[in-house]
Amino acid sequence: MSDTARTAVITGAGSERGIGRETALHLGRAGFAVAVLDLDGAAAERTAALVAEECGVPARGLTADVTDAASVDAAIAAVEDGELPAIGALVNNAGITRPTRFLDITEQEWDLVFKVNVTGTYLVTQRVLPGMVERGYGRIVNLSSVSAERGGGVFGGSHYSAAKAAILGLTRALAREVGQHGVVVNSVAPGLIDTDITGGALTGERKEKLIADIPVGRNGRTADVAATVTFLAGEHVGYITGTTVDINGGSHIQ
Repeated sequence: MSDTARTAVITGAGSERGIGRETALHLGRAGFAVAVLDLDGAAAERTAALVAEECGVPARGLTADVTDAASVDAAIAAVEDGELPAIGALVNNAGITRPTRFLDITEQEWDLVFKVNVTGTYLVTQRVLPGMVERGYGRIVNLSSVSAERGGGVFGGSHYSAAKAAILGLTRALAREVGQHGVVVNSVAPGLIDTDITGGALTGERKEKLIADIPVGRNGRTADVAATVTFLAGEHVGYITGTTVDINGGSHIQ
């Protein structure tokens, strides 16, 4: 079965300048049917319409709160209702960040950051995975962050770094568990990427200082991340699992 007969589900892809929307477009260009899940259902529909128009593939935009199991179930059930091909790839892109210093983080904010980034990934994956296992095929790509590897220092606070580090652990553990079923699980760790999240917060002298420490001499673009995610979602990535691909221009060479 080629990617043209599979659906890629991507969460949090409603933002106009976000990694999610760019990834949805890349997946569509690769021949996937695309299902866009976002808390903002109208934004999800706009992304899906753009994918359908530009890529000529089936696409649906659906409202989904990734922190709510019932909402996730309803959205994935709609994807599975027969209008789109079987789900072959899942991109857990939905996430939030906060720049709060550790001593100023409230318990409520800590829980929110973990709930969206970690619990959201868990709930969507747990809902999609049984179908992949049954069909003996699946590609799961989780969005982590360079902050998980270097301990923050880019934009998010310590709770964001901790949550994105949890994604790395989940990716590796799940890869061991489901590899025998033809499902591979990988993560990407973007560095400084030009999106709506960072665009207004990283400007002027601070941005220049960060870029000065990047060997390739620029901040990342959403297309840099989208291209890598699309590769990891592809049919021929059957012997790469449990790995993390750094997308940071060399700012965190290990």
